[in-house]
Amino acid sequence: MADFKAIVNDVKTGKSYNVAVSGHHANSLDGKNIGEIVDGIFVGLPGYKLKITGGSDKTGTPMRADLPGKKRVKLLLSDGLGFHERYPGERKRVAARGSTISSETVQINMAVTEYGPKLIEELLAGDGEEKKE
Repeated sequence: MADFKAIVNDVKTGKSYNVAVSGHHANSLDGKNIGEIVDGIFVGLPGYKLKITGGSDKTGTPMRADLPGKKRVKLLLSDGLGFHERYPGERKRVAARGSTISSETVQINMAVTEYGPKLIEELLAGDGEEKKE
């Protein structure tokens, strides 16, 4: 059974919320790809729609949307996600993970696309989030 840490970004306010996902909700996210729209019920946000924007595995290897599958591979990158060049034309072979969520994935990044009837702060207040007044 997979356990994920979902980072949900509220695009209106710019705030991000850390939500633990486990059990059958985590199993429902297994096999989804970057760019897919999922129901917010998986992370405790009923009525919301969330877009998967990325993630990483236990070693911190980032997921790339342009790399199909679940595997971790070494790519020769010049600049972009996973490597930023220090001087023009620099290239480096770095590890990257495919765009499909698997049991090796630890963190999933999500952005809100459709809002529900309640505020995110109200729904996630019981999950260790502190309410700011």
